[in-house]
Amino acid sequence: MMEYIMIIIVLFIVMLLYFKIADKYNIIDKPNHRSAHTQITLRGGGIIFPVAFIIFGLFNPSLVIEEYWSFGLGLLAICTISFIDDIRTLSNKIRLSVHLISVILLLYFTGAFALMPFWVWPILFVVIIGTLNAYNFMDGINGMTGIYSLVTLGSLAYINREIIQFTDHDFIYYPILACFVFLFFNFRKKAKCFAGDVGSMGIGFWVIGLITLLIMRTGEYKYILLLAIYGMEVVLTIIERIFLKENIFEAHRRHLYQLFANEEKVSHLVISSVYAIVQLFINIFLIHSHFPIWAIVLIVFIPAGGVYLGLKLSLKKKYSL
Repeated sequence: MMEYIMIIIVLFIVMLLYFKIADKYNIIDKPNHRSAHTQITLRGGGIIFPVAFIIFGLFNPSLVIEEYWSFGLGLLAICTISFIDDIRTLSNKIRLSVHLISVILLLYFTGAFALMPFWVWPILFVVIIGTLNAYNFMDGINGMTGIYSLVTLGSLAYINREIIQFTDHDFIYYPILACFVFLFFNFRKKAKCFAGDVGSMGIGFWVIGLITLLIMRTGEYKYILLLAIYGMEVVLTIIERIFLKENIFEAHRRHLYQLFANEEKVSHLVISSVYAIVQLFINIFLIHSHFPIWAIVLIVFIPAGGVYLGLKLSLKKKYSL
């Protein structure tokens, strides 16, 4: 317990030091017509996630050298390129190249290359890179990335301790501690900082790595649904934008959470909490369900998708969007 308290203190100090650096070098997020916020805020607070892994490595050097080195390299690579992109816009080719290298390292870490046939590898690349970008797309309002990740990581910690141990316990606890510290500064009406790409990509990479590792250890693909709400939101929004003949790679305000935040003026903290709570209920059902995966998918997505589409159509009609 004392170790975790000390880590929290260290992470708080790191965040406060970063705020001074970000303020000095003007690393900020300026609101625009597509933003869900209205005030200039420090960007890049999600740097705490790669720092959490570095601390994990300092406390567990032999473990990292033997087992977690490839994951660590992938995490640090994707966080570094994302942090640079937070400061100055990079070309898509550079970002995607680093993302691809990071995903290769992640799949090596999880043993996917040895466990899955060759023809599945491209599918894994597409799914993981797509999920990473979904994490980034959903990082648009205060509290969303932190509290949603906290629910997913908490569910993974429960699975690891009570159902099947698929990784070292601290490998899940450290990002949980980082989420608590980040949320202290972000889960506010007026956030002290935003995660930035370094945060959304960093914690997304960690969460996806854990879920992939769990799937490879158990052969249970149902655990993909630990990110069901994010997945449903992003996929349905992309389909909507394709129908509207919009460029799906351009920033937009068509996500349901954006409509509630921007048009309905619902509190960011309320929206983020609702998303996290819905995902928590799905996780509880998922963990304790013994249905086949096709049945779980139907049970989860039919009601959730129906509610989602109903709310979105109602808001679009109300505001003539």
